[in-house]
Amino acid sequence: MTLIKLKKNWLIRLVILAGVLVLLFSPLGFKIKTFASRLIATSASKVKESMQVSLDTYNWELLDLEGNVFQFESQKEAVVLINFWATWCPPCVAEMPSLQNLYDDYGDKITFMFVTDDHRKKVDAFLEKRNLKLPVYYSNSPVPNMLSSKLLPTTYIINKEGKIVVAETGAADWNSDKTRELLDELLSE
Repeated sequence: MTLIKLKKNWLIRLVILAGVLVLLFSPLGFKIKTFASRLIATSASKVKESMQVSLDTYNWELLDLEGNVFQFESQKEAVVLINFWATWCPPCVAEMPSLQNLYDDYGDKITFMFVTDDHRKKVDAFLEKRNLKLPVYYSNSPVPNMLSSKLLPTTYIINKEGKIVVAETGAADWNSDKTRELLDELLSE
């Protein structure tokens, strides 16, 4: 009887381990994590005014997908949304549709920068598969310290004065009324 009970416990543990491995390492697990991230995504929060800090430098050179140089310096006095992301990151994938919707409506009013270090072929395939038309960049010089984060996705919104008014990590619903109101407010300043 004890031997049967031990075998049953061992079998249960093996099934649980197999389930965990599927969730962590399989395409199905990636889709589940992406779906879950989308479900729990909320609107990004504005940094309290007393906690907002100004960028200490705009010295940052990037390359777009065509290899053209983009100087972040040229974005002084503009409203900028910078999103650090990767194709392998489920929360990044989860928030991309809302970012695309926001970009579709505000892309001519504010500067959007989607920064990645994934291989170009992966990025191209990712964008094409999901029908995303976003301005993707690669860092060609070190990211300013105030904009560096070890977490993906990380998104910053910078106002015309160079203050970081949103610093969000994890998936967010960027197409929310709250975010749109914030962007409209920043554009009117």
